[in-house]
Amino acid sequence: MSVKQHAPAALRNREPIAEVLAQELPASGTVLEIASGTGEHAVFFAERFPALDWQPSDPSGEALASISAYRADYTGDNLAAPVMLDAAAPATWPVAAADVIVCINMVHISPWEATIGLFVGAARLLGASGGRLILYGPYLEQGVETAPSNLQFDASLKARNPLWGLRDAEELDRLAAQQGMVRSARYALPANNIMLVYRSN
Repeated sequence: MSVKQHAPAALRNREPIAEVLAQELPASGTVLEIASGTGEHAVFFAERFPALDWQPSDPSGEALASISAYRADYTGDNLAAPVMLDAAAPATWPVAAADVIVCINMVHISPWEATIGLFVGAARLLGASGGRLILYGPYLEQGVETAPSNLQFDASLKARNPLWGLRDAEELDRLAAQQGMVRSARYALPANNIMLVYRSN
């Protein structure tokens, strides 16, 4: 039985995400992906951006096994072995530095402490070099009507775990500011998702 996991959403959203990444990623350097999940995104983006070193990570052993299985079929040399990383514990991240941090669909399906840790860790790894933290997912935004499907999704998440749920983008902005970071871009993507880009100052 294969240890490869499959996330249908990954196939649906990888092209729109890649289009934004093409605008935001540097020509070369290291990209740390937080909460890589199945590993399907990691392989796809590593192949799409061969001049970048892609470092997948996840706190789940099953996810790490899936990422490793997908990586075994990858013929390129820019996809690193996945590392165990808990976003909520940034002091223990096994990565010393990164030029960009990418986090897809984690913020709403994890406790708020994981998002706090994400920004704390990003500020430390990215330093003052102008590196980017790029987030993808559904968010609540002041002055922007929330799609009914997102409101339903938020309710279902909270029913599964009261610590989960869609986050306010403005709360993320404040969290970023506390870590010396600022939002530099917002991209609207299909299925009522957005990408938020934060830069270290």
